[in-house]
Amino acid sequence: MADENQTVSEYIVHHLTNLTYGKLPAGYERYDGSVVADGGAWVMAHGGDEAAAMGFTAVHVDSMAWSVGLGILFCGLFYRVARKASSGVPSGFVNAVEMIVGFVDNTVRDTFHGRNPLIAPLALTIFVWIFLMNLMDLVPVDIIPSLLMLLGVEYQKIVPSTDPNITFGLAIGVLILILYYSIKVKGFGFARELALNPFNHPIFIPVNLFMEVVGLFAKPFSLALRLFGNMYAGEMIFILIAALFGAGLVWAVPAGLLQIGWAIFHILVITLQAFIFMVLTIVYLSMAHEDH
Repeated sequence: MADENQTVSEYIVHHLTNLTYGKLPAGYERYDGSVVADGGAWVMAHGGDEAAAMGFTAVHVDSMAWSVGLGILFCGLFYRVARKASSGVPSGFVNAVEMIVGFVDNTVRDTFHGRNPLIAPLALTIFVWIFLMNLMDLVPVDIIPSLLMLLGVEYQKIVPSTDPNITFGLAIGVLILILYYSIKVKGFGFARELALNPFNHPIFIPVNLFMEVVGLFAKPFSLALRLFGNMYAGEMIFILIAALFGAGLVWAVPAGLLQIGWAIFHILVITLQAFIFMVLTIVYLSMAHEDH
């Protein structure tokens, strides 16, 4: 545990609190007893209460920084591989990247039934980016937060996919693409699809619209909640196992074995969640391209 004076509940809450920047409202009493002046104040939140008081202006700085940083890492690595690619037999990391690209390309060919050159690059980006964000879950929970606390950074969550803001951001992006291609490919037929399915009679238009619109928006919600729920649960288990190390030497060996076992199992989880998000995105976009 990072701080031996913390209780287990305080330790868990600390590790689940994001580094948040936002605007505190005027008159808000902060943790140190000071009161926010008129006009509010843009500050780093100290604890979940201040983050909640910031409302819609709150920005999870750690989730944004890690997700953007991992996205840049993905682009940089694949750019280097693209520069090194040749007609010869690949080796090392180049071979691994080519296997990933081939796997994603085959998945798109089997799942997507339209013609759109954007889908394969989009699927590759989703799969690798989410995989890298999930992979951060395997970093021991105390290492990076403890190092950053030495620099004065009190809170730090390093797994972006355990933040619903990130998963819902990805899902909303998918929803925008679904709506865009549904309108582009189907035109007025998209409105007919919403109004006349599943009951093909004008009298049922209100019922059809309700069912179809709910179903349409349920797609990104399910994508976001599935990824967030699985990764958040996995992170919580890692934190609970790490808390055992603070219970004395008797628990050190069992905690170590649990940590290794859960990490090995979690490799499957983080890969599977990235794959599921990618495949469902392809399926939803394929449905958006179906013009009967």
